[in-house]
Amino acid sequence: MQKLKLNTTLILGALLSASGAAWAQTSDCAAFAATALPGMTLKTEAVAGDSTRPLGASAGPTLVAHCKVNGKMAERMGQDGKPYHIGFELRLPTAWNGRFLYQGGGGNDGVVRPAVGPQAAPGYALNRGFAVVTTDAGHQGPTADFGFDPIARTDNAYNAHDKVAVTAKELIRRFYSKPADKSYFIGCSGGGRQAMMFTQRFPSYFDGVIAMAPAMRVSKGATIAAAWDTQALQAIAPKGTDGQPVLSQALSDGDLALVRKGVLDACDAQDGVADGLVSNPAACKFDVAALQCKGAKDDSCLAPAQVGALKKMFTGAKNSAGQPLYFSWPWDAGIGHPKNDWRMWKLGNSPTAKANSRHVFLMEDALQGYFVTPPDRSLSIYKFDFDRDPQRMDAHSWIFNTADDAKLTGYQARGGKLMFIHGMADPIFSADEMVDYYLRLTAQNGPKTNEFARLFLVPGMGHCAGGAATDSIDGLGSLVDWVEKGQAPQSVPASGTAVYPGRTRPLCAYPQYAHYKGTGNPEDASNFSCR
Repeated sequence: MQKLKLNTTLILGALLSASGAAWAQTSDCAAFAATALPGMTLKTEAVAGDSTRPLGASAGPTLVAHCKVNGKMAERMGQDGKPYHIGFELRLPTAWNGRFLYQGGGGNDGVVRPAVGPQAAPGYALNRGFAVVTTDAGHQGPTADFGFDPIARTDNAYNAHDKVAVTAKELIRRFYSKPADKSYFIGCSGGGRQAMMFTQRFPSYFDGVIAMAPAMRVSKGATIAAAWDTQALQAIAPKGTDGQPVLSQALSDGDLALVRKGVLDACDAQDGVADGLVSNPAACKFDVAALQCKGAKDDSCLAPAQVGALKKMFTGAKNSAGQPLYFSWPWDAGIGHPKNDWRMWKLGNSPTAKANSRHVFLMEDALQGYFVTPPDRSLSIYKFDFDRDPQRMDAHSWIFNTADDAKLTGYQARGGKLMFIHGMADPIFSADEMVDYYLRLTAQNGPKTNEFARLFLVPGMGHCAGGAATDSIDGLGSLVDWVEKGQAPQSVPASGTAVYPGRTRPLCAYPQYAHYKGTGNPEDASNFSCR
């Protein structure tokens, strides 16, 4: 293990100290492939402008002309007998704006996503002239099997990201014959956790960071909540033909629509207009018990067991002593909209007892393979013990989670700017957790908090994007203006996509919210003010 670490360090040291001539300081994409140092391999491809979209995208903007660089470093054989390396993709635009963006990952990582900068940057950061990098975080494959190798655990938590950030900056300097003028990071979910990890472990690396729905407590917190919610819903789910509970049918689409209508009836107009968004969540006093049937269950009401399960879920996970293990959840109307991802995270849509909710197939995988130490493939999310099993998560959570540092002394000292963006209907990381962190940050730093960190809540938005919301958000533009022009964002521009096309809204810096002025088109952001 020591030898592998030493070799990787030597490789990065050589990369940083190599003379310009060693890399030829050329912007020729084909020639750049031959500049890899021992221990690193590079493949390059010149991509013509307007010739392609990112892998998996069948619509939307095409990409500008750029050099695509795919690299591998730190190749090794793991303790589990499997080969590992740190993979990355760096895209270098022909018309470079002098800026670098690190694009965060998500899930269990293990895949190198197209380095185009899609998050909080409509039209892609690459198309705006940013050089963009992504990484697989030091393991290959999207499942949590890598958790059986201790080096892969550390790479995924922080080590691979350190190496990729350092390497990408140096490759950019070699390619353009000058270093990046400014460096930025944007990530959501696991990428949001990575964003916070950089502000804490490597605070000098980035001038500006956007942490979207950051998984700050995922390895001990949100995963426990996933087990809590799954068990609460499983307990009330009707049985299928085999006599086993069908998780997806614990709440029908009609039941979720009732919840949405109830929330909107109680809270929608408190922002000055009934527009399908709960933009003033602090004033929302919805009680799901108001939807409980007074007689037999029908389409107009919820059964007592359903009301009980929802109350249990939204109050938050607890142990038998009543001590909270995660946070409560806000009642946002987005949870009941069919375009939101709440159902697929909590319930899934499988017609059988073999559930396909993301809590079951994604969170259980991470719980078993990565979040408990040692890994335990027999640990079922349905059988999670809220008194005994959380302590099995301690050994890893201290190097992985990012919720404890609410001071960010180093990041403040380097003059960094930090934006949080979080959907109010996020089904995996509660917006209440995000608000709690920001309040602790404010308590630690006082009025100067607004000088370096701001929070923007998105009514109706699910996890990272989507739902009945104005979920197309130009956070990157606001961040650049803050870092480079000193213009702190009072609000961030956002627009609707699938559910509210053409609608625009200001996302106001917490604790303000967007309030309708009372006149003008309510679909236009100019007719709203932050109050």
